[in-house]
Amino acid sequence: MPYSGLLELCAGRVYAMQNTFELNGRISAYPESARGYSVANCYLLKEDDRALLLDTGYAAHEAEILGQLGHLIEPESPLSLFPLRINEFMSVSNAMAIAKRFNVVECFSNVPDIEDWIEFETLRGEERNPILKTTIIGRGDHTRVKLSPKRTVDVLNAPIRLISTRWIYDEESKILFSSDMFSHVWSDREDDSWLLEDNEEDGVTDFSFVRSFLLNTRYWWIEGANLSPIRKAVADVYDRFDIEMIAPGYGSILSGRRNVDLQFQVLDDVLDQLDRKKIAPAYVPRGLER
Repeated sequence: MPYSGLLELCAGRVYAMQNTFELNGRISAYPESARGYSVANCYLLKEDDRALLLDTGYAAHEAEILGQLGHLIEPESPLSLFPLRINEFMSVSNAMAIAKRFNVVECFSNVPDIEDWIEFETLRGEERNPILKTTIIGRGDHTRVKLSPKRTVDVLNAPIRLISTRWIYDEESKILFSSDMFSHVWSDREDDSWLLEDNEEDGVTDFSFVRSFLLNTRYWWIEGANLSPIRKAVADVYDRFDIEMIAPGYGSILSGRRNVDLQFQVLDDVLDQLDRKKIAPAYVPRGLER
C-alpha cells in the first residue's frame, strides 16, 4: 500500500524517503531567489533483514521520517546509518530519534565518536541517549562497505564538495547517491512526483542554469579555481560505474541513462569554463546571482 513520501526506486531493495519544503530564500542548498518547492531525500537500501539509511533528514520532518521508516522495516531489524555529510543538519538531525525507535547497529563516520556530532537533544535528567557504535570509514577516495554478506556498496569521497561529503554507488540498483550534487531540479508544485523518468526532460539542465546554481549555492568557490583534478575525478566516477539513476540529497531524482549523461556532460562543461586557465577567480555573494 502506498505510504506518503515513499518512492520505490528498485523493487524491494531501494526506497527514497522524501519530505517537501518551501523554497523561500532560507535554504542554503538553493539560490536565495529560488521559489517553489523541493524535497529532502533520505534513501533506504534493504537486503534480507538488514537495511542501510543514507542521511536522516531535517528535524522538522522527524515524525514523517519515523513513520516512513516504520513502514519499510521492523523495529528490531538491524539498521545502519550513513550520514553523507556529518556536519550538515539534513544528514544528521534525526539520527538519535531513529536510534531510539529502531535497532541501529552502527553509524558510519570518518571521525570517531559519532554521537558527539549528532547529539542535539537536551537530556533533561534522563539517561544518556543510546550511544551509537561508530564504524570508521577511511579517508581514501574509494572504499566498500557491506550491506549484507552478499551485497556491498561503493563509498566515494565526493569528487566535488565544499565540506566532507560522500557519494554512494549501489551496483545492484545502478544508482549513484550524489548528496548535494545534481540537486538543481525543483518544482512549482509541492505535490510533484520528484522522479524524472528517462523519457522526460527537466527543462533546466543547461550550461547557464547549472553554472548559476553552483556559483550561488555552496559551490561559489569554483570560479577561477584549479578544476582540472576535479574534472578528472568526476569523469572517473562516470567512467567507472554503470549509472542508470542519480539520487541527490535534494530535489528530483534523475532516472535513465539519457538524464545521467546530460547531468555529467553539463557539469563537465561548467567546470571546464570556470577553470582558472579560462577565468579569473571571483567570490560570488549568495544574493548576487548571474
